[in-house]
This record gives sequence, structure tokens and C-alpha cells, in this order.
Amino acid sequence: MQIATWNVNSVRSRKDHAVQWLQKNEIDILCLQETKVVEPDFPRKPFEDIGYHTYVSGQKSYNGVSLFSREPLEEVSMGFAPIVGEELAGDFDEQKRVITGVIGDLRVLNLYVPNGSSVGSEKYEYKMGWFEVLKTYVKTLLEEGREMLICGDFNIALEERDIYAPKKENHIMYSAPEKETLREVLALGEFADAFRKVNQEEDQFSWWDYRTRAFNTNRGWRIDHIYLTPKSYEAAKNCWIDREPRGWEKPSDHTPVIVEL
Repeated sequence: MQIATWNVNSVRSRKDHAVQWLQKNEIDILCLQETKVVEPDFPRKPFEDIGYHTYVSGQKSYNGVSLFSREPLEEVSMGFAPIVGEELAGDFDEQKRVITGVIGDLRVLNLYVPNGSSVGSEKYEYKMGWFEVLKTYVKTLLEEGREMLICGDFNIALEERDIYAPKKENHIMYSAPEKETLREVLALGEFADAFRKVNQEEDQFSWWDYRTRAFNTNRGWRIDHIYLTPKSYEAAKNCWIDREPRGWEKPSDHTPVIVEL
């Protein structure tokens, strides 16, 4: 089984890219982030025409997550509230950032983590608050006893080698509180990084900033991750970053990451 994560930065703008990529690669489940479209306007047909079941949680112009699967998924759930309750979820479900489903004995959780803007800003505090809800959410799902895969755009690089140049500890997406809170989530299920199981090299990135032509000089960040609970981690045969779509005309600023189980 191959499961992929990809922040497409507008599924309507990148629809043809995604279809082309899926036709070229044997992907069983594709987790998309930043789809930027409400559910009624989501371009489902091109993906259904090539054999995928589509599950969508979207909003206009911002955020949005979806799951495409060759086989129907079970127990599909969108947002925090169905799992942790509306009181704890609060306003965090207004931004569509969480979707999950089950295939066999594996739960797949697709996340689009808030960026946070800058350390100490209102958006940064929102990001940290969002993570506090995520901790309860993940802990509750783990109580089911299933194996679990968490993937998506985490907007956090955990290690210095995941960034093209060293960053200060107060840099957004690399600040100590961000890294610590993500590690706390991963510790809940003894999640491990599928990519680092097979690749220990530096300069392996999944996102390159449009504004600085960063892709041409490989000045990127590895912020798109796939994490697995222990048995699934043992079963991971390979995990890689496919740089090719980032070089296409009018690409997303992210590129796919794929794990093979």
C-alpha cells in the first residue's frame, strides 16, 4: 500500500497536476491539504473518473483537507468535534484542517497544521492552542487500539537538517515551543518519522518558498511529514519525497511525500 501527502495550494488550480501525478503513481490513499474550496465546488469528478473515492472538508479560499482512496474508507470524520466534543473543539473547527478515515486496521489522519505567522503573534497562539486540542484528539483515537498514520503539512521542521540553513530558535516553524508540542503529540502513540527510517541525508525538502525562487537553489524546508505507530513503522518499506511536481509549470510550493507499507 502506498499513502501520500501533498499540500496542493488550491485543488482547483492544481487539479490537472494531481490527476497527472496519480495516473503516473500507484497511490492507494492521497491526503491533500490547503484545497481552498468549499465541498459543493470541489472538483471530485476527475478523481472519481480515475478510480478514487473522495472525502472532503473544505472552506472558501483557505485551508481545506481531503482524502482520496482506491478503496472506500470507513469511519470518516472531519474536524475535532466528532471525537473530542464541541466544547473542547471550540472555534478550532471553523478552519478546515482535520480529516480522518479507516482502511483495514489502519487509521489515516490528515492534518493541515496552522502556520503561526510569527512567534508571539495572535496566529502563533492560535497554533499552540490548536495543538492542545490535537493532543486530546490523537489520544482519544489511539484508545481504539488501531495502528495509526498521521500525515500532512505540519508547518514545523523538527531538526536543523530539515531546513536549508540554520534558523534561530524563535523562527516560526522552528521555535522550541512548536517543536516540543509536536513531539508531545508523537509521544502519545510512539509515532516515528517514516522518511527518516530510510533517509538520513540533509537537504531533503518538501516545501520551497515561491517568493525567493528557492526551488532552483534547493533552499527549502521539510515540513510535510508522515508519522507511524510502531507496527506500521516496522512495516514501512520505503518513504520518499517526489520533487518532480514542484518543477512543473505553476506548481504548488509543496511536493508529495509517499510511504510504502
